[in-house]
Amino acid sequence: MKVLIVIDMQNDFTTGVLGNPQTAAVTANVVKKINEFRKSEKDGRIIATLDTHTEDYMNTQEGKNLPVPHCIRGSEGWKLVPEVEKALGKDCTIVEKPTFGAINLPEIIGEGKDIEEFLFIGVCTDICVISNAMIIKAAYPEIPVRVISDCCAGVSPESHENALNAMKVVQMIVE
Repeated sequence: MKVLIVIDMQNDFTTGVLGNPQTAAVTANVVKKINEFRKSEKDGRIIATLDTHTEDYMNTQEGKNLPVPHCIRGSEGWKLVPEVEKALGKDCTIVEKPTFGAINLPEIIGEGKDIEEFLFIGVCTDICVISNAMIIKAAYPEIPVRVISDCCAGVSPESHENALNAMKVVQMIVE
């Protein structure tokens, strides 16, 4: 079985307060990859993360370092991009995370004995994609982690490339 992990494809990161042309443009590729995965991996599993903050975000360490309220639970910016939400379907496991990495991902996934590969797509490559990919690589060191680069986008094209290169260094497969 393969596991597709879709990171933070939320309105605030695509067309909202923290979006940029690259993160907005990657949506079509993400939807296409989800649909391809559903067709080719009948027993595969899809997990999607949601960056999730509360009204007191500005009082958190992240809020002090990134003083842009975003992904406030229940807001329009917190919601998944509609096309992505539709592609994910009802059987997708949704994981809310209060910061960059979902430290409970390994617990949600389980021991991983039937998993042959993890695939990562989403935004932002240089913050949340890399954070979650590192968590999975550390928890499952013998299972390949693949990052689909044309289904990811970063804060800038340069930081996207830097993150992809960093993931290659720790033996992730970047395509």
